[in-house]
Amino acid sequence: MIDVSPKFNTLRYAKAKGVLYASPETIQRVKDNTVPKGDVLQVARAAGIQAAKQTAQWIVFCHPIPLDWVEISAEVEDDSIKVFAEVRSVWKTGVEMEALTAVSAALLNMYDMLKPLDDALKIGTIQLVKKRGGKSDFTDAFPEPIKAGVLVISTSTYEGSREDKSGRVIQEFLKNQPVEVVEYKVVPDDRAQIEQTLQEWADARGLDLIFTTGGTGLGPYDLTPEATRAVIEREVPGIAEAIRRHGKDRTPFAMLSREVVGVRGKTLIVNLPGSSRGAKESLEALFPGLLHAFPMLWGGGHTPEGRAQMKRKEDEK
Repeated sequence: MIDVSPKFNTLRYAKAKGVLYASPETIQRVKDNTVPKGDVLQVARAAGIQAAKQTAQWIVFCHPIPLDWVEISAEVEDDSIKVFAEVRSVWKTGVEMEALTAVSAALLNMYDMLKPLDDALKIGTIQLVKKRGGKSDFTDAFPEPIKAGVLVISTSTYEGSREDKSGRVIQEFLKNQPVEVVEYKVVPDDRAQIEQTLQEWADARGLDLIFTTGGTGLGPYDLTPEATRAVIEREVPGIAEAIRRHGKDRTPFAMLSREVVGVRGKTLIVNLPGSSRGAKESLEALFPGLLHAFPMLWGGGHTPEGRAQMKRKEDEK
């Protein structure tokens, strides 16, 4: 199986369809509900719903998914029955296979019930019609990469007695995002130096995004949240809450972290934990949704039209 533990839950939806071809006489028996084995459409509906819930038992690499909704519908035509399956779940991975499995099971049950009446039965194309959910639904495109900085806050790393791991992890993660790291620096656990660097990167360097790592705990020298609050003009608590919620699902120690996220001008400043694992898990929780902050900061809003307007303004620069 593929490890989906780094992923976060989103609303997933899939719709699949398939078709059963039969003689007009057989179709009429279905309409009249005179098939010896019973009500074909109702049995097929029940079979499809049950199959969707059992998908992981016979599709080897499928994850067991808690389904929130499954519906099977049918359109009866002169010489065929079209079957549709819709599936919805709030989960880490998609429900396409559940929808396809549901259609397959519904069609097979129809076939089984009608085969004594019709030697020419044929199952037609089974295909995915629509799917929604997952990271691809929340990805923003940019004419140029987001300019970012990574600020490592650790006295021991600054003095050379400790290797920087979290800062490197952040830079490696961002290589797969529409983000270019243009600044990287290590400073000690000194509030004045932290504030000075954040102000310089936001005001003089004009960075779009700044990640700090380290100094977010309860230790006597953990001053990053205080320094960040002194610099930002508006706090964005939802981002910090997402970091802690994602982390708490993986370790109880995440509740002890004090990350702060906020905006200075048009620069988004995000505190990340000091551990390399905590930093990576936090980034997994934030991307790609975090990128939507920039069209909003630049005046593009939420809509595709707003983002298109933002892109035109950027192209004119």
